[in-house]
Amino acid sequence: MDIAGLSVSLSQAQVMNDFGVAMLSKSMDTVEALSAGMVEMIDASAMELSVNPAVGSNIDIRV
Repeated sequence: MDIAGLSVSLSQAQVMNDFGVAMLSKSMDTVEALSAGMVEMIDASAMELSVNPAVGSNIDIRV
């Protein structure tokens, strides 16, 4: 049994696991920021409808 090789393999696996967790955390932070921006845009459009309720409420589509 090669204990040194096993130790290196386990250490590399731990580093890869830590890297994956860090990347997932960063992705979640990015998605959270994007979703906050979307909520802000939705709130802004709701404000526009409260000021001008007829704007954007009808779409005329002809084929």
